[in-house]
Amino acid sequence: MAEPPTQDLEPAPDAKPAGRGRARRRAPGPAGPAPARSRLHEAALTHLARFAVTEAGLVRVLDRRIDRWARAAGAEGTPDPDAVAGAKQASRQAAREVVRALVQSGVVDDTAFAGARARSLTRAGRSRRAVSAHLAAWGVPQDVAQAALPEPESELAAALAYARRRRLGPFRVQEADADIQRKELGALARAGFPQPVAQQALCMDPEDAKALVIRLKQG
Repeated sequence: MAEPPTQDLEPAPDAKPAGRGRARRRAPGPAGPAPARSRLHEAALTHLARFAVTEAGLVRVLDRRIDRWARAAGAEGTPDPDAVAGAKQASRQAAREVVRALVQSGVVDDTAFAGARARSLTRAGRSRRAVSAHLAAWGVPQDVAQAALPEPESELAAALAYARRRRLGPFRVQEADADIQRKELGALARAGFPQPVAQQALCMDPEDAKALVIRLKQG
């Protein structure tokens, strides 16, 4: 998302030549008027061109932009703080209207986001519990997140993908004693895998484990 306009500071008398030392900070430009709907729409499209995002996530992005404006306006010593607060509230309302319109047009789609993210995380070796927590953090509604979760049968393959990345169980490079096996089981548990799934993954034949991971990656 684009940052507020900036203006250059005059270099200090003892400033180092360009290209040496740390880059000088730039002073923020004037706060200007509160972000209007047209500016917020442009900011939303700029963000969407770079990142996948949920409805709630895009609202947060625009709210942060509005908060930056309000802080800048306050720092300028605006004589009427109530006017700043009122303009901020109006901008927040406009931001929600912008996001709602993008949702209605299909540009922002929580269901598509949740499905794509859940598949990607599962192939990377994330448990259903970890995927659910990730989607919740992005503001995906609970019913949408639940529908996007991979089938329970894929949990073993995800556990094996995790084990391969960490060189656990069938992917370890040396023999393991009881203490190592206990630590590996704990690692899978902390990653969110149920104990029966973790135990099955750690005891699996290496060739069978590798084949299951390959099928998961091919999806």
